[in-house]
Amino acid sequence: MEKVVQEKGLSNEFTEDGSVDLKGRPVLRSETGRWKACSFIVGYEVFERMAYYGITTNLVVYLAEKLHEGTVKSSNNVTNWVGTVWMTPILGAYIADAHLGRYWTFLLASIIYLTGMILLTLSVSLPSLRPPSCGGAIKEEDCPKRATTFQIAIFYCALYIIAAGTGGTKPNISTMGADQFDEFDPKERKQKLSFFNWWMFSIFFGTLFSNTFLVYIQDTVGFSLGYALPTVGFMVSVAVFLVGTRFYRHKVVVGSPFVVIARVVVATLRKWNVTTPNDPKELYEFGLEYYYSKLKKFKIDHTNSLRFLDKAAVNTGSTSPWTLCTVTQVEETKQMIKMLPILLVSFIPSAVIAQGGTLFVKQGSTLDRNMGPNFEIPPACLSAFVTIFMLISLFIYDRYFVPFARSYTNNPRGITMLQRFGIGLVLHVIVMITASLAERKRLSVAKEHNLLQKGDQLPLSIFILLPQFALVGIADTFLEVAKLEFFYDQAPDGMKSLGTSYSSSSLGIGHFLSSFLLTTVSETTAKNGRRGWILDNLQISHLDYYYTFLAALSLLNLFAFLIVTKFFVYNAEVDYTGDLQKIAVEASGKKDGFET
Repeated sequence: MEKVVQEKGLSNEFTEDGSVDLKGRPVLRSETGRWKACSFIVGYEVFERMAYYGITTNLVVYLAEKLHEGTVKSSNNVTNWVGTVWMTPILGAYIADAHLGRYWTFLLASIIYLTGMILLTLSVSLPSLRPPSCGGAIKEEDCPKRATTFQIAIFYCALYIIAAGTGGTKPNISTMGADQFDEFDPKERKQKLSFFNWWMFSIFFGTLFSNTFLVYIQDTVGFSLGYALPTVGFMVSVAVFLVGTRFYRHKVVVGSPFVVIARVVVATLRKWNVTTPNDPKELYEFGLEYYYSKLKKFKIDHTNSLRFLDKAAVNTGSTSPWTLCTVTQVEETKQMIKMLPILLVSFIPSAVIAQGGTLFVKQGSTLDRNMGPNFEIPPACLSAFVTIFMLISLFIYDRYFVPFARSYTNNPRGITMLQRFGIGLVLHVIVMITASLAERKRLSVAKEHNLLQKGDQLPLSIFILLPQFALVGIADTFLEVAKLEFFYDQAPDGMKSLGTSYSSSSLGIGHFLSSFLLTTVSETTAKNGRRGWILDNLQISHLDYYYTFLAALSLLNLFAFLIVTKFFVYNAEVDYTGDLQKIAVEASGKKDGFET
């Protein structure tokens, strides 16, 4: 009896979710994971976001002033690049889940990322690579000298190398952070509920530094130092991550989620005319012990959603994996497919977010930016208020709102993930209405003072744009955190990286959508000799009309979200303790039978 107790105590020292170290060995709970490991991962994210937003925040200014790109072209080039940055994580998630694992995929991608950062810094620093200058006597936008095709190619090549690198870092670092908490341990499971809140806190803490200090350096000292500092910051971020290596918990590579989904779809189509049995127990499935001992995961019980996919688990005699799938594989596919409508309604708000780094910044460049007699605020610095209001509202949400709401709803999160998502969508409608009203005021001042030439500075404080930036920050507290948590939480265990890539791809597609909308509206409104809404000269443009259009789209998207969520059913909570007990009983029964 004493030996049994000792063995039980020993096993309890190890994690129970199948986590291993880099050599594939079980890890001790007391020495790995939890916030101790997450502190290094969060530390990485602070410096990495400083590096990324050190480039992104002021990129539209560089394209307009140094490469002499117009309003639509510069805005679209920014959103197309950012869109690529947020789309490549789909490939990174595949490589991690199917081949290398999250840790090694992340490190390989970091090397690519760093290469892009170094090349970008060189492209704005070396005389042979940077655009020619006319000197201080002529404004950059009035300089007749232009960058060569080679110089432009090197600059954009560096940007897209960075995009390729983020494809491997972005989906894996946040997922790896969440993996540091054992779902089987009640205390760690509770800690995990706050992880994504503080993850976003770390992101915006790094962003705040880039939106203030780095943007100021780029506008006043130059882009050479302004890009060199983020490059050094990224080096520091990777070093911080590596220091924490011995504390990390890792998940066993279980194969490509795309292959699993493809097999279920193909098997369903092959057996389209097969009748699905009424009793789910007649569908093909392995036992609990097989999943836990061989696959290091738990099986998923049958659900009634998307029942046509159950055909893939009907045994017709063939054992080919492209003809016969288990119930768990079918349910994993269902979980990924049923999130697609939520993914679709996240595209419009992502397009709205894109305005903060493009048109909002261009508006600011036309306004009075003086703060005292000797200081002029760079227009991109207003993005810092997105971060500031995000940090404040996130702290209030996690520390005060969640406990208050929990007392009424009994939900550990306070409110459901989709309720939080919906509040963010409402705020996005308000953001664009606010932006439209601010733009109307800006245009009225321009007309009133007859300042209608490109480059004229209006006698109107840049802080008239503060409310729209602040509201974006508050909206992010609800929408962006809920989106990241929702797609991670509702993805099956073996497809967490793919679930996280849903969140990033929504931003990517949203930015591409922003480019499409901006180009389409610009061209459509300028037909038949009309002046058009979006011109290089913002003093005679009508961004207020464009923002009203985006507000209307956001409102329609909100209605679509309400319809989609009405039919969405959350995944059932997995009874880990109950499953472990069943596994123990199965194992005990087999042992007793053998000894008999």
